[in-house]
Amino acid sequence: MLSSWQAEEAPVFLLPDLQNNPVELTHSNKKTVVYFFAPWCSVCRVSISNLEMLYKYQPDIEIKAVALDYSNKAEVDEFAKNLDLTFPILLGNSNVKQAFKVTAYPSYYVIDEQGTVEHRSLGYSTALGLYLRSL
Repeated sequence: MLSSWQAEEAPVFLLPDLQNNPVELTHSNKKTVVYFFAPWCSVCRVSISNLEMLYKYQPDIEIKAVALDYSNKAEVDEFAKNLDLTFPILLGNSNVKQAFKVTAYPSYYVIDEQGTVEHRSLGYSTALGLYLRSL
């Protein structure tokens, strides 16, 4: 966890999911974990299953994953299908990356119901670690 992080308003973006449906990234009536990843990232490939577990067993927490630094949509589709991911996967861009100050993958953000970023962390996290950050 980055200790220098202070709570701030989350940037607002409307991003397409893998079916090209627009999805609002940060505002929800639930606490939200936003997971930024790149499909070529080996740590992302290993850690994203922990996010899937949180999605399946903690329905009170919204999960959204945002692909960044990908070559094309097919690359992200293949990543999601190979790992049997069932939570929303959104297609991000350089504006999203810059607004959230994503510098490494994976990056996790916990956003409260009012749209405030409560926590930010980088790197591998267990399902329990993700859950505890979202409390």
